[in-house]
Amino acid sequence: MRIFGILALVVLAVTSPPAEARTSKPMLLGKHWMAITGKPLAATAGARMFHQGGNAVDAACAMLAATSTMWDVLSWGGETQALIYHPGEKKVIGINALGVAPSGATPEFFRERGMDVPPEYGPLAAVTPGTPGGLLVMLAEYGELSLADVLAPSIEMAEGYPIEAQAADSIERMKEEIRQWPASRELFLVHEGEAREAPYPGEIFRQPDLRRTLEKLVEAEREALEAGASRKEAIYAAYRRFYEGDIAEAFVAGSREVGGLHTLEDLANWQVHVEEPVQTRYKDIDVYKLTSWVQGPVMLQALNMAERVDLAAMGYNSARYIHTLYQIMNHAFADRDFYYGDPYFPPDEPMAGLLSKEYAAARLKGIDPERNDPLVKPGDPYRFQRGDNPFLEYLENWTNAVDEDAGVMPPWQQASLDPRHDEQFLAGTTSIQAADADGWVVSVTPSGGWIPAVVAGDTGIGMSQRMQSFVLDPAQNPYNVVEPGKRPRATLTPGMALRDGKPYLSFAVQGGDSQDQNLLQFFLNVVEFGMDVQEAVEAPNFWSFQLRNSFGDHRAQPGRILLNEKIPAWVRAQLVDMGYEPEYRDRTSGPITAIEFDQESGVMMGGASDFGEDYGVGW
Repeated sequence: MRIFGILALVVLAVTSPPAEARTSKPMLLGKHWMAITGKPLAATAGARMFHQGGNAVDAACAMLAATSTMWDVLSWGGETQALIYHPGEKKVIGINALGVAPSGATPEFFRERGMDVPPEYGPLAAVTPGTPGGLLVMLAEYGELSLADVLAPSIEMAEGYPIEAQAADSIERMKEEIRQWPASRELFLVHEGEAREAPYPGEIFRQPDLRRTLEKLVEAEREALEAGASRKEAIYAAYRRFYEGDIAEAFVAGSREVGGLHTLEDLANWQVHVEEPVQTRYKDIDVYKLTSWVQGPVMLQALNMAERVDLAAMGYNSARYIHTLYQIMNHAFADRDFYYGDPYFPPDEPMAGLLSKEYAAARLKGIDPERNDPLVKPGDPYRFQRGDNPFLEYLENWTNAVDEDAGVMPPWQQASLDPRHDEQFLAGTTSIQAADADGWVVSVTPSGGWIPAVVAGDTGIGMSQRMQSFVLDPAQNPYNVVEPGKRPRATLTPGMALRDGKPYLSFAVQGGDSQDQNLLQFFLNVVEFGMDVQEAVEAPNFWSFQLRNSFGDHRAQPGRILLNEKIPAWVRAQLVDMGYEPEYRDRTSGPITAIEFDQESGVMMGGASDFGEDYGVGW
């Protein structure tokens, strides 16, 4: 039982575990329910659902709606992906609510406009909205409250709420981009022409168009109920109004007015997939992730390799530990960069091979225990499952190396001159954790439609920017080439773990390509080093930038590693001797949210990182 924390008994650790350093935030404790997300107001919205008799799914949906309304680095036109533990079925369920490329979004379309990848911002960066559908399906299938109950906090907020500094300052920082799009300019630049055109932190921020859109969803539910529909049928009536009715018509018109590609057929044909997640077993723990349409299997691949190494004996954040885990992550991410894509489009991703224990053993053999390898390449998982690799030519020629004879500056040097690269790498989102005494557990990592978003006409809905995660050249990733109706491979990756068939950990993190790096280290902090959940979310991590950025220009930075500045001098020196050129930062935990479950006592232990504004409420 870890209610009050356990000191990590790691004799060989060369840096003091955070257990001894105390935490900036207290661990949350609850027995009846817990609600954690990226903003205090949104956590309160989740708590309201529990007070009204709702379950963890209701609370998660209310927090999703609230964070979307608050522009907590996402909005209503973005995408949602979730893992849900169903206590009745005793299984983990995946929710795939990622939008798809609209009609006309082809490699040729973007190349004709001089683009090497789809754009980072603007109407041509937008896939179809996924968050409304994801919320409505989760609520209809697994919640207990009405849509009117769940959307009530967000409708109140759309009427006007005191905007937080993070969003307000983002508007001011991105105001030149926002100015390009009429509906965005009208919504965000409330002091247009003044020195500061964005709202001031704490100013009441009003969204009348979004309020009307949300009220239309509630109206559709109410009319269906009055006509004799069941609770579930009434919620799906709201779904149809969004994707097939007047809301869809307004969204498409707003998109096309500013040059977007969306059609009514794109929205009507899109659907949420309720699917089986992928999993692996790490020692006695079953770990679950969503499959190849996000980067989640990266963590499972890394755990399969890490299981074969005695990490605890190396010591927490020792040079040997950092080197080993850094190389493991780079091997898994190289596979991500080549093999991951939309599983509902051919060709089939080789997930059976990628997640096999035999493949992990083979990949581990490729790691030099004494030296950094900045040019790790993808492996060939087809040798570990039935079938032949259809892309061997691409695989053989794939590299992050730079042609030095051509006089090209190495990518990591180029990126070091551009601070926006790190901003893209850490591109934000939010995370949501909810659990209740009946056994429901929900982990969500929603995102998309962040500031500077294109607001679609008079809907108040910010359009996604996820199209930028596609590639145009199949030699870069033949599974993730843009195509109408296809999902881009996203970074968003909630996690969940069961022990003895019961919930043990639920976890997620904000950020972009850093997500599964932070979550892998969080998991190992708890499992291998005995940290409690709050210690683990605050613990210093290290980050690799060797993977290809999922945003902007997709650039990789071979060999680049970021360490926490608390790493002692002798560890730094050892890493330099192993071929590293480390960089340092004071905060490297990532904004992680998590819940740990003590099945014997029924106590839920919540963690909300001190990196950002993440907040939780428990009872």
